[in-house]
Amino acid sequence: MRLHRLRLRAFGPFGGRQEVDFDALSAAGLFLLHGPTGAGKTSILDAVCYALYGSVPGARQSGQGANLRSDHADPGTRTEVTLDFTVAGRRLELTRQPPWDRPKKRGTGTTTDKAQSHLREYATVPGAWKDLSRSHQEIGEEITQLLGMSKDQFCQVVLLPQGDFARFLRADAEARGKLLGRLFDTRRFAAVEQHLADQRRRGEATVREGDGDLLADAHRMQQAAGDAVEIPLPDAAPGDPGLADAVLAWAAVARAGARERLTIAHSALRTAESAQAAAHTELADVRELHRLQSRFAQARERAARLHERADDHRADERRMERARKAETVAPALALRDSAEVQHRRAAADEARTRAALPDRFADAGATGLAAAARKVAEELGGLASARRAEHRIAELTSERAASEREERADDDLTQDTTTWLDTWESTRAALRQTVESAQEAATRAEHLAGQLDPAQARLDAALRRDRLTQDVARAQEDRQSARERAAKAHEHWLALKEQRLQGIAAELAAALTDGAPCAVCGSTEHPRPARKTPGHVDRTAEEAALAAHRRADEQRTEAEQRLGVVREALAAATAAATDEPTARLADAVQELRREHAEARTHASGLHAAREALDQAEREHDRRVGAQQEAAHRATARASLREALQREQTALEAELTHARGSATSVAARARELERRTELLTAAADAARAAEDTAQLLKDADARLADAAFRARFDTPEAAAAALLDDAGHRALQHRIDAWQHEESTVRAALAESETADAAARPPADVRAAEYAADAADRHLRAAASARDAAARRCTELDRLSGRAATGARRLAPLRTAHDRVAGLAALAAGTSAHNERKMRLESYVLAARLEQVAAAATARLSRMSQGRYTLVHSDDRAGRGRSGLGLHVVDAWTGRERDTATLSGGETFFASLALALGLADVVTDEAGGVRLDTLFIDEGFGSLDDQTLDEVLDVLDSLRERDRSVGIVSHVPDLRRRIHAQLEVVKGRDGSAVRQRGVGG
Repeated sequence: MRLHRLRLRAFGPFGGRQEVDFDALSAAGLFLLHGPTGAGKTSILDAVCYALYGSVPGARQSGQGANLRSDHADPGTRTEVTLDFTVAGRRLELTRQPPWDRPKKRGTGTTTDKAQSHLREYATVPGAWKDLSRSHQEIGEEITQLLGMSKDQFCQVVLLPQGDFARFLRADAEARGKLLGRLFDTRRFAAVEQHLADQRRRGEATVREGDGDLLADAHRMQQAAGDAVEIPLPDAAPGDPGLADAVLAWAAVARAGARERLTIAHSALRTAESAQAAAHTELADVRELHRLQSRFAQARERAARLHERADDHRADERRMERARKAETVAPALALRDSAEVQHRRAAADEARTRAALPDRFADAGATGLAAAARKVAEELGGLASARRAEHRIAELTSERAASEREERADDDLTQDTTTWLDTWESTRAALRQTVESAQEAATRAEHLAGQLDPAQARLDAALRRDRLTQDVARAQEDRQSARERAAKAHEHWLALKEQRLQGIAAELAAALTDGAPCAVCGSTEHPRPARKTPGHVDRTAEEAALAAHRRADEQRTEAEQRLGVVREALAAATAAATDEPTARLADAVQELRREHAEARTHASGLHAAREALDQAEREHDRRVGAQQEAAHRATARASLREALQREQTALEAELTHARGSATSVAARARELERRTELLTAAADAARAAEDTAQLLKDADARLADAAFRARFDTPEAAAAALLDDAGHRALQHRIDAWQHEESTVRAALAESETADAAARPPADVRAAEYAADAADRHLRAAASARDAAARRCTELDRLSGRAATGARRLAPLRTAHDRVAGLAALAAGTSAHNERKMRLESYVLAARLEQVAAAATARLSRMSQGRYTLVHSDDRAGRGRSGLGLHVVDAWTGRERDTATLSGGETFFASLALALGLADVVTDEAGGVRLDTLFIDEGFGSLDDQTLDEVLDVLDSLRERDRSVGIVSHVPDLRRRIHAQLEVVKGRDGSAVRQRGVGG
């Protein structure tokens, strides 16, 4: 990578615009960057780093936006850094602007602008810059990919901070490891260490978990085995070696003991089953004897109770016999009761119906009542015609009333229709006029809409024309002012340049030293050097005037360009707006808008007007038809009224004769219907009373005859001997129960087994039951013991099988864990096989350090005239780890010693050689990106003249590889030895840069 040009504005201590031409400085190979303390030498290097990576090195990178901005800058000037450089054969220009708080364009206060980045590339074919990106992320990825280095690596290999490498020489292995870890990306090796450690922890956790499950199964087997196993469970913890074999061996012993216990339990169960069967057989025999003895005793007791109830049984038999005889009289009794009930009901009905008749019918018989009812019915039949006539008169009255209502409705309709039709012609004309007016308004609105857009366009162009006219006037004033300022600045610069040329001899004399040749004549003697006169103009003043002239000229050019742009815009606006005044165009647009709005408003009623006209025409047709229909209905009603009147007169004459004294025919008919019903009901009730009286008399005769034949003294005695169904069933049940009990007792007393059992001693059932219960309990206990032993064997087999499966599954995992644990310990430096206790990352860094030491030795040997050589050492430091030791070999003594024993000057050129060697190694590590520009920080003041010459020779030899080296130093002797210089001058208004001893 080669730096070409750096431009600064409002950055760090630089308040104005500054530019560094690295091409001119690099032409000499070595150049010196010097200036007073705090002037901003480091800010030049910070600007290079900020342009490339968007941040500055070290602790200065916090608070980028505020800390990077110069306190000397004008409030309206934005901080900006632009770097022009070549990398990987590409010429790039990178501009960075940090965020800043700029003054608001309107009002007071500030507003924050975001950070901006801009990357361009120079294309040789068109010979111009081409934009690549304005994205921070894209630019950062592109720069990192091109350089192949992070910001920390770049700061170490390009900016070469000598103080860090001096500390590196004296540091211990851990501190060296931190610096090398930042420069060389060894995170993947640390990740390998961490990955192996994580795998070891996961494998250890898996093995411990498997051992835990195995021990858990062992404890479960111990619980399941109980006292069947005499040997204790192995005392081991998860992870202990041989745990699986010990658990499986103990499980085999436990299974053998459990099977022995199961065999014993089977034998005990068979013995208990035999004893239980014998006890239950004995219990069954005793219970049968007890049953027979109890049956005989119960039969004797039941026979005694039957003897005590013999009289009651005989009385029940006699009562049953009388009831059977009375059953022959029961039909006659039922017939007589039914006849009596019917006679009483018929007599009551006769009395009730006679009470509703007039007194003249009190003594009339059934025949007389029936004749009177027939006479009244005949009179009722004669009123049927009169009732129809009365109903017809009511219908005629309703029809005449409906006709009158229709006549009144038709009269109202005719009057309303006549009134509406009288105004029809004027209404239709008005509606047609409204439709035509709305149609004309719609046509006018379309025409005005076509005129409105061009008029509005001319108005907009006129407004732009007026505004641009003012802008042209202001731009002309700005251009004139810029021209005047540029002319004054040019004159001022020429005047100062002339004054400086007049006093250049004094300026050259000021640089003369005794014994040194003059830059003009070459003489080493300077008898009368020129002296500066009052008002002498030096190079700084001339360069300031030249910079002011260039800025003024740039402002003049910008003002002329702005004026040309505004004039072009004014010409375009004038062509579009013509010469019409803006006010007249605005009035015309306003008038068009008003007329267009009125036309649209009027045209919006076109549809409603058409609908109103169509509706009015439909209403006219409907009303004309209704008027004609009303005339036809009026003619028909006149004929109908005459016919209804004639029919009503004839019917009213007929009704007057039929009503008689009643208010109406219907009232007369209801009166005759009621009388007919009463007479008919009374005749029927009289006949029914006569018939039921005769039936009752016949039933009494039959009952007396049936009681005599059944040998009862009276019918009442026969009725008393009868039993109802419930009484009969109860009596029969008592008789049957007594007979069944008697036969059962007789049979029980006649059984031989029962009699033999009664002769034997009483049976002891309780003793037999106790013996059977004891046998049952013994059997259950034996069965439980057998089942428990079987379950124990099953559980032990299951747990043993699971433990064996777990041990087989865990075996390869344990083997893999042992292998990974060995690798992790080896990579971490804790393994016994790692003799030097060197971690994997330290091993890789040690290889890099060995390369750095070899590259640094090539320069250190030349700086020290072949005395010193840097070598890498992997010896262990005490009890610590090894791998990052760095020693120096002194050729004068032939001994190897630690770099911490070097003196101050020796430490400087050793650290410088180390820095240059590190730059070469990091460059190769980054993909071989060529670093053509390097900067070296302070430390030259500790060298004597001879060593300083050797160091400068080494640095000057870098030009053989087309490199340029910038030395940052306060040493005055370097200003004499290095002609190409970049000086940072500190002033009250901010710092500035000067380039000396360079061409161009």
